[in-house]
Amino acid sequence: MKKQNGLSGIERELVLQYLIDGNVPVTLTPLEENIDSENIHPLTSQIFPIAIKGEQFKVEKNGTILLENPPQAVVKFSNKNVKVEFYFNRVGLWFSSIVKESKKGLVISIPSEIERIEDVVEEKEYDFFALIYFDFKTKKDLNIKCVPFDKAELFSRPVWKSIPLKNQKAAKKLLEKFVEEAKKENNAGTGIQLIPVCHYLTSKTSIKMEALENRVKPLNILYVDHERIVLGMETQFCTFFQNEEYGIKLSFSLKKGPIASRDVFITCFVNKIYRSSDEKLSCVDLRFTTLQEEDLRFLYEKTTKSLLI
Repeated sequence: MKKQNGLSGIERELVLQYLIDGNVPVTLTPLEENIDSENIHPLTSQIFPIAIKGEQFKVEKNGTILLENPPQAVVKFSNKNVKVEFYFNRVGLWFSSIVKESKKGLVISIPSEIERIEDVVEEKEYDFFALIYFDFKTKKDLNIKCVPFDKAELFSRPVWKSIPLKNQKAAKKLLEKFVEEAKKENNAGTGIQLIPVCHYLTSKTSIKMEALENRVKPLNILYVDHERIVLGMETQFCTFFQNEEYGIKLSFSLKKGPIASRDVFITCFVNKIYRSSDEKLSCVDLRFTTLQEEDLRFLYEKTTKSLLI
Protein backbone atom coordinates (compact mmCIF):
# COMPACT_ATOMS: atom_id res chain seq x y z
CA MET A 1 0.00 0.00 0.00
CA LYS A 2 1.34 3.44 -0.99
CA LYS A 3 2.11 5.74 1.94
CA GLN A 4 0.26 9.04 2.27
CA ASN A 5 3.23 11.02 0.91
CA GLY A 6 4.52 8.24 -1.31
CA LEU A 7 4.69 8.35 -5.10
CA SER A 8 2.53 6.11 -7.27
CA GLY A 9 4.17 3.56 -9.55
CA ILE A 10 3.88 5.84 -12.59
CA GLU A 11 5.24 8.83 -10.64
CA ARG A 12 8.19 6.74 -9.46
CA GLU A 13 9.01 5.73 -13.04
CA LEU A 14 8.95 9.37 -14.15
CA VAL A 15 11.25 10.34 -11.28
CA LEU A 16 13.61 7.45 -12.01
CA GLN A 17 13.87 8.48 -15.67
CA TYR A 18 14.45 12.08 -14.54
CA LEU A 19 17.36 10.94 -12.35
CA ILE A 20 18.80 8.86 -15.19
CA ASP A 21 18.55 11.70 -17.74
CA GLY A 22 19.28 14.75 -15.62
CA ASN A 23 22.16 16.39 -13.83
CA VAL A 24 20.36 16.23 -10.49
CA PRO A 25 22.13 17.15 -7.22
CA VAL A 26 21.22 15.12 -4.13
CA THR A 27 22.01 15.26 -0.43
CA LEU A 28 22.90 12.27 1.75
CA THR A 29 22.26 12.13 5.49
CA PRO A 30 23.22 9.11 7.66
CA LEU A 31 20.32 7.64 9.62
CA GLU A 32 19.92 5.76 12.87
CA GLU A 33 20.55 2.04 12.53
CA ASN A 34 17.57 -0.33 12.71
CA ILE A 35 15.20 2.53 12.11
CA ASP A 36 11.49 2.05 11.78
CA SER A 37 10.57 3.16 8.26
CA GLU A 38 7.51 4.89 9.72
CA ASN A 39 9.69 7.02 11.99
CA ILE A 40 12.81 7.86 10.01
CA HIS A 41 15.20 10.42 11.47
CA PRO A 42 18.85 11.51 11.13
CA LEU A 43 21.59 10.69 13.59
CA THR A 44 21.47 12.87 16.66
CA SER A 45 25.19 13.66 16.52
CA GLN A 46 26.57 16.71 14.76
CA ILE A 47 26.54 15.24 11.26
CA PHE A 48 25.53 17.53 8.43
CA PRO A 49 23.97 16.40 5.14
CA ILE A 50 26.49 16.00 2.32
CA ALA A 51 25.67 17.60 -1.04
CA ILE A 52 26.52 15.54 -4.12
CA LYS A 53 26.62 17.29 -7.49
CA GLY A 54 24.91 15.64 -10.43
CA GLU A 55 28.19 15.10 -12.26
CA GLN A 56 29.61 13.14 -9.28
CA PHE A 57 27.31 10.16 -9.78
CA LYS A 58 25.15 8.43 -12.37
CA VAL A 59 21.85 6.58 -12.12
CA GLU A 60 21.66 3.29 -13.99
CA LYS A 61 18.52 1.90 -15.63
CA ASN A 62 18.14 -0.74 -12.93
CA GLY A 63 17.58 2.04 -10.37
CA THR A 64 21.05 2.07 -8.84
CA ILE A 65 22.98 5.24 -8.00
CA LEU A 66 26.68 4.75 -8.68
CA LEU A 67 29.29 7.00 -7.05
CA GLU A 68 32.56 6.16 -8.81
CA ASN A 69 34.72 8.76 -7.05
CA PRO A 70 32.72 9.82 -4.00
CA PRO A 71 33.85 12.63 -1.68
CA GLN A 72 35.77 11.43 1.36
CA ALA A 73 32.90 12.43 3.63
CA VAL A 74 30.58 10.10 1.70
CA VAL A 75 33.03 7.16 1.84
CA LYS A 76 32.37 7.10 5.60
CA PHE A 77 28.73 6.27 4.87
CA SER A 78 29.67 2.84 3.47
CA ASN A 79 27.37 0.10 4.81
CA LYS A 80 25.19 2.69 6.52
CA ASN A 81 21.58 3.58 5.97
CA VAL A 82 21.21 7.06 4.45
CA LYS A 83 18.42 9.43 3.59
CA VAL A 84 18.68 10.58 -0.05
CA GLU A 85 16.93 13.86 -0.88
CA PHE A 86 16.52 15.73 -4.17
CA TYR A 87 14.11 17.97 -6.09
CA PHE A 88 11.89 16.89 -8.98
CA ASN A 89 10.17 19.82 -10.73
CA ARG A 90 10.77 21.87 -7.54
CA VAL A 91 9.05 19.23 -5.35
CA GLY A 92 11.23 17.79 -2.58
CA LEU A 93 11.50 13.98 -2.59
CA TRP A 94 13.36 11.46 -0.43
CA PHE A 95 14.02 7.78 0.14
CA SER A 96 16.22 5.72 2.43
CA SER A 97 18.66 3.03 1.36
CA ILE A 98 21.93 1.40 2.38
CA VAL A 99 25.22 2.56 0.86
CA LYS A 100 27.09 -0.52 -0.37
CA GLU A 101 30.54 -1.08 -1.83
CA SER A 102 31.08 -2.51 -5.32
CA LYS A 103 33.99 -2.93 -7.73
CA LYS A 104 32.95 0.29 -9.48
CA GLY A 105 32.52 2.35 -6.32
CA LEU A 106 29.73 3.02 -3.83
CA VAL A 107 26.20 2.13 -4.89
CA ILE A 108 22.78 3.07 -3.53
CA SER A 109 19.73 1.17 -4.69
CA ILE A 110 16.61 3.28 -5.23
CA PRO A 111 13.79 1.46 -3.38
CA SER A 112 10.25 0.97 -4.58
CA GLU A 113 9.03 3.67 -2.20
CA ILE A 114 9.95 7.31 -2.87
CA GLU A 115 8.21 9.91 -0.72
CA ARG A 116 7.49 13.61 -0.83
CA ILE A 117 9.24 15.70 1.83
CA GLU A 118 6.64 16.68 4.42
CA ASP A 119 5.66 20.32 4.26
CA VAL A 120 6.28 21.66 7.77
CA VAL A 121 5.50 25.33 8.31
CA GLU A 122 6.86 26.61 11.60
CA GLU A 123 4.73 29.28 13.23
CA LYS A 124 6.67 31.03 15.97
CA GLU A 125 5.79 34.14 17.91
CA TYR A 126 8.49 36.82 18.16
CA ASP A 127 8.69 39.84 20.48
CA PHE A 128 10.34 41.65 17.59
CA PHE A 129 10.25 41.18 13.83
CA ALA A 130 10.37 43.29 10.68
CA LEU A 131 8.88 43.50 7.21
CA ILE A 132 10.96 44.75 4.28
CA TYR A 133 8.94 46.40 1.50
CA PHE A 134 10.66 46.18 -1.88
CA ASP A 135 8.27 48.47 -3.76
CA PHE A 136 6.99 50.78 -1.05
CA LYS A 137 6.77 53.87 -3.32
CA THR A 138 3.92 52.35 -5.34
CA LYS A 139 2.32 50.88 -2.19
CA LYS A 140 2.46 47.35 -3.64
CA ASP A 141 2.35 44.71 -0.93
CA LEU A 142 5.64 43.10 -1.95
CA ASN A 143 7.43 42.30 1.28
CA ILE A 144 9.41 39.67 3.14
CA LYS A 145 9.46 38.91 6.85
CA CYS A 146 12.63 39.25 8.91
CA VAL A 147 13.03 37.44 12.25
CA PRO A 148 15.80 37.39 14.88
CA PHE A 149 18.81 35.19 14.12
CA ASP A 150 18.68 32.37 16.66
CA LYS A 151 22.37 32.78 17.53
CA ALA A 152 22.23 36.55 18.08
CA GLU A 153 21.07 38.45 21.15
CA LEU A 154 19.44 41.61 19.86
CA PHE A 155 19.32 44.83 21.85
CA SER A 156 22.50 43.96 23.71
CA ARG A 157 26.09 44.88 22.95
CA PRO A 158 27.64 42.35 20.50
CA VAL A 159 30.64 40.56 21.98
CA TRP A 160 33.37 38.61 20.19
CA LYS A 161 33.02 35.60 22.49
CA SER A 162 29.53 35.00 21.09
CA ILE A 163 31.28 33.60 18.01
CA PRO A 164 32.12 29.90 18.52
CA LEU A 165 35.84 29.40 19.18
CA LYS A 166 36.22 27.12 16.14
CA ASN A 167 34.94 29.95 13.89
CA GLN A 168 36.89 32.83 15.41
CA LYS A 169 39.94 32.51 13.16
CA ALA A 170 37.83 32.75 10.00
CA ALA A 171 35.72 35.50 11.60
CA LYS A 172 38.85 37.53 12.45
CA LYS A 173 40.01 37.30 8.85
CA LEU A 174 36.67 38.62 7.63
CA LEU A 175 36.62 41.35 10.28
CA GLU A 176 40.03 42.62 9.22
CA LYS A 177 38.86 42.76 5.61
CA PHE A 178 35.63 44.59 6.47
CA VAL A 179 37.42 47.09 8.75
CA GLU A 180 39.86 47.98 5.95
CA GLU A 181 36.95 48.51 3.56
CA ALA A 182 35.14 50.64 6.16
CA LYS A 183 38.18 52.90 6.56
CA LYS A 184 38.16 53.60 2.84
CA GLU A 185 34.40 53.90 2.46
CA ASN A 186 33.69 55.57 5.83
CA ASN A 187 30.30 53.88 6.08
CA ALA A 188 30.38 51.54 9.09
CA GLY A 189 29.69 53.99 11.93
CA THR A 190 31.08 52.56 15.17
CA GLY A 191 31.55 49.22 13.39
CA ILE A 192 30.07 47.24 16.28
CA GLN A 193 27.60 45.60 13.88
CA LEU A 194 30.55 43.85 12.19
CA ILE A 195 30.74 41.34 15.07
CA PRO A 196 27.29 39.80 14.36
CA VAL A 197 28.05 40.05 10.63
CA CYS A 198 31.21 37.96 11.04
CA HIS A 199 29.37 35.60 13.40
CA TYR A 200 26.68 34.95 10.80
CA LEU A 201 29.02 34.65 7.82
CA THR A 202 31.15 32.02 9.57
CA SER A 203 28.25 30.01 10.99
CA LYS A 204 27.94 26.45 9.74
CA THR A 205 24.82 26.14 7.63
CA SER A 206 23.17 22.77 7.29
CA ILE A 207 21.70 21.86 3.91
CA LYS A 208 17.98 21.45 4.56
CA MET A 209 15.84 20.11 1.77
CA GLU A 210 12.29 21.42 1.83
CA ALA A 211 8.95 20.39 0.42
CA LEU A 212 9.25 23.07 -2.28
CA GLU A 213 12.52 24.19 -3.88
CA ASN A 214 13.59 27.86 -3.58
CA ARG A 215 10.75 28.81 -1.26
CA VAL A 216 11.48 32.28 0.10
CA LYS A 217 12.40 32.05 3.79
CA PRO A 218 12.32 34.84 6.39
CA LEU A 219 15.55 36.81 6.56
CA ASN A 220 17.63 36.83 9.75
CA ILE A 221 17.89 40.00 11.84
CA LEU A 222 21.47 40.17 13.10
CA TYR A 223 21.65 43.67 14.58
CA VAL A 224 19.46 46.74 15.02
CA ASP A 225 19.84 50.17 16.59
CA HIS A 226 18.42 53.67 15.95
CA GLU A 227 20.50 54.08 12.78
CA ARG A 228 20.57 50.73 11.01
CA ILE A 229 19.38 47.16 10.75
CA VAL A 230 21.57 44.29 9.51
CA LEU A 231 20.04 41.25 7.84
CA GLY A 232 21.51 37.85 7.00
CA MET A 233 20.43 35.43 4.26
CA GLU A 234 21.60 32.79 1.84
CA THR A 235 23.24 34.58 -1.10
CA GLN A 236 20.83 33.01 -3.59
CA PHE A 237 18.02 34.95 -1.89
CA CYS A 238 19.95 38.25 -1.71
CA THR A 239 17.96 40.49 -4.05
CA PHE A 240 19.21 43.76 -2.53
CA PHE A 241 21.26 46.30 -4.46
CA GLN A 242 23.78 48.87 -3.25
CA ASN A 243 22.24 52.31 -2.55
CA GLU A 244 18.70 51.11 -3.39
CA GLU A 245 15.94 52.42 -1.12
CA TYR A 246 13.44 50.19 0.67
CA GLY A 247 10.65 50.52 3.20
CA ILE A 248 10.72 48.70 6.51
CA LYS A 249 8.30 48.16 9.37
CA LEU A 250 9.72 47.22 12.76
CA SER A 251 7.19 45.53 15.04
CA PHE A 252 7.72 45.35 18.81
CA SER A 253 5.68 43.51 21.43
CA LEU A 254 5.51 45.68 24.54
CA LYS A 255 5.31 43.91 27.89
CA LYS A 256 4.77 47.17 29.79
CA GLY A 257 2.55 50.14 29.05
CA PRO A 258 -1.01 50.77 27.85
CA ILE A 259 -0.50 49.27 24.37
CA ALA A 260 0.49 45.69 23.49
CA SER A 261 2.64 46.48 20.45
CA ARG A 262 4.28 49.25 18.49
CA ASP A 263 5.11 49.50 14.81
CA VAL A 264 7.83 51.79 13.49
CA PHE A 265 7.78 52.67 9.78
CA ILE A 266 11.11 53.68 8.22
CA THR A 267 12.72 54.14 4.83
CA CYS A 268 16.26 52.90 4.43
CA PHE A 269 18.95 52.29 1.83
CA VAL A 270 21.52 49.55 1.29
CA ASN A 271 24.68 50.87 2.86
CA LYS A 272 26.86 47.77 2.43
CA ILE A 273 26.60 44.12 1.38
CA TYR A 274 28.95 41.60 3.04
CA ARG A 275 29.54 38.05 1.82
CA SER A 276 31.12 34.93 3.30
CA SER A 277 34.37 33.54 1.91
CA ASP A 278 32.51 30.83 -0.02
CA GLU A 279 29.87 33.35 -1.23
CA LYS A 280 27.05 31.20 0.18
CA LEU A 281 25.90 33.68 2.86
CA SER A 282 25.30 37.42 2.65
CA CYS A 283 24.61 40.24 5.09
CA VAL A 284 22.91 43.51 4.15
CA ASP A 285 23.54 46.66 6.20
CA LEU A 286 20.51 48.97 5.82
CA ARG A 287 20.86 52.57 7.02
CA PHE A 288 17.70 54.42 8.07
CA THR A 289 16.88 57.55 6.08
CA THR A 290 13.51 58.86 7.27
CA LEU A 291 12.34 58.33 10.82
CA GLN A 292 9.74 60.18 12.89
CA GLU A 293 11.13 62.01 15.93
CA GLU A 294 9.10 59.95 18.42
CA ASP A 295 10.16 56.71 16.66
CA LEU A 296 13.81 57.74 16.74
CA ARG A 297 13.48 58.38 20.47
CA PHE A 298 11.80 54.99 20.99
CA LEU A 299 14.49 53.10 19.03
CA TYR A 300 17.26 54.96 20.82
CA GLU A 301 15.79 54.03 24.20
CA LYS A 302 15.18 50.45 23.09
CA THR A 303 18.60 49.78 21.56
CA THR A 304 21.32 52.31 22.31
CA LYS A 305 21.21 52.24 26.11
CA SER A 306 21.91 48.52 26.15
CA LEU A 307 24.69 48.94 23.60
CA LEU A 308 26.49 51.37 25.91
CA ILE A 309 26.58 48.92 28.85
